[in-house]
Amino acid sequence: MKHYRLYQVDAFTQQKFRGNPAGVVSNAEGLSSAQMQAIAREMNCSETAFILPSEGPDHEVHIRYFTPTTEVPVCGHATIAAHYVRAKELGLPTQTCVPTLTGAGILPIEIDWENDDYKVVMTQGKVEFGKVLQEDEQETLLHALALRRETLLEQCPIQIVSTGHSKVLLGITSRSILNQLTPNMEVLRKLSSQIGCNGYFIFTFDSDVPGILTWGRMFAPAIGILEDPVTGNAHGPLGAYLVHHQLFSLQGGHFSFVGRQGEAIQRTGQVEVVVCGREEEPELVQVGGQAVTVFQTEITL
Repeated sequence: MKHYRLYQVDAFTQQKFRGNPAGVVSNAEGLSSAQMQAIAREMNCSETAFILPSEGPDHEVHIRYFTPTTEVPVCGHATIAAHYVRAKELGLPTQTCVPTLTGAGILPIEIDWENDDYKVVMTQGKVEFGKVLQEDEQETLLHALALRRETLLEQCPIQIVSTGHSKVLLGITSRSILNQLTPNMEVLRKLSSQIGCNGYFIFTFDSDVPGILTWGRMFAPAIGILEDPVTGNAHGPLGAYLVHHQLFSLQGGHFSFVGRQGEAIQRTGQVEVVVCGREEEPELVQVGGQAVTVFQTEITL
């Protein structure tokens, strides 16, 4: 029998019950994959992170991520939550870099201090541009979202992009339309198996909030997530996509913005995104944000 420290943390916010809730087990060594999956199902957050000891000299910590139904390679908000918990438990100094082994490779995670608390900045995985959806796939997606062609942003192709965990990116004209979406989850689930991508991130530039460039929503029913409140692994690909398609240019090799998500389900949070590159092509993406602990407990297994 062992006592495991279990947290629920709201990431990409400093307000409880906002942002994106993640489960975190901070001393997961000894848990089997089946036990991790059972804990993730019990927590019923979009992802639960399990912090494990390092497996070699090239990283300091190993994190595994589970949705309520399956293991995934990496998760932005759960990474923020896990490193926030770890920084609190260990009393880490700010300006600390923690190389972290994930299913998307070894990623450097930076621990900073902002607004009287820890802020976590995650360097994401390799930027990869997948296919632009074919005409029939686009029609299926628009049908699932009940969107008309005229609501799409003409300069934004419907494309699969990954920085470790791929998303379909789709730009629309209106925040009002965004907040009214009620997707057909079964159609999205079937389309995921067809195109090999589980997440759909719908975004808009229709923002009346100074400093906020985009608003978005993310649906991933194929991995048990009907709607994810605030998604780091959607905003990272979005940043790379915006530079790649020349919607925004690199200034001194950098492009940065803040995106908000979760308004439609009353869990608004925001993600800070930095894209680094050269010759107007993205090469590295970082996402960052703060977090707040909602509760902590112990379980014995």
